[in-house]
Amino acid sequence: MKQNIRRPTDAELTILHVLWDKGPTTVREVYKILNSGKEVGYTTVLKLMQIMTEKGLVERDENCRPQIYRPCLPREQTERQLIKDLVDRAFGGSAKRLVMQALEVKKASPNELAQIEKLLNKLERGEK
Repeated sequence: MKQNIRRPTDAELTILHVLWDKGPTTVREVYKILNSGKEVGYTTVLKLMQIMTEKGLVERDENCRPQIYRPCLPREQTERQLIKDLVDRAFGGSAKRLVMQALEVKKASPNELAQIEKLLNKLERGEK
């Protein structure tokens, strides 16, 4: 049976980025950070974070007021889940096709290419 992936929407992913960068925080703090970039309503942020709690993307500490929210998964684990889902759905499970398309669409800097080469060498040696 395929594992149920909790795939965040674009708006939910934006909130997750705030929580990963800032750490556990309140809806009001998330709202303030998001509102500094573009106008967004407080009730919209609140509702999104309530939905994210139901979906298991964030958890809420109800023992304090105001309630504190934190992501359920670290950034890296969420990124891996999203990439795995994308590879499976869009690239037929081929990591090679994903990487080739990614490098065609967005050119990598020399530093990024060096990091990619280092990772490939590491994987070739069987290291994690």
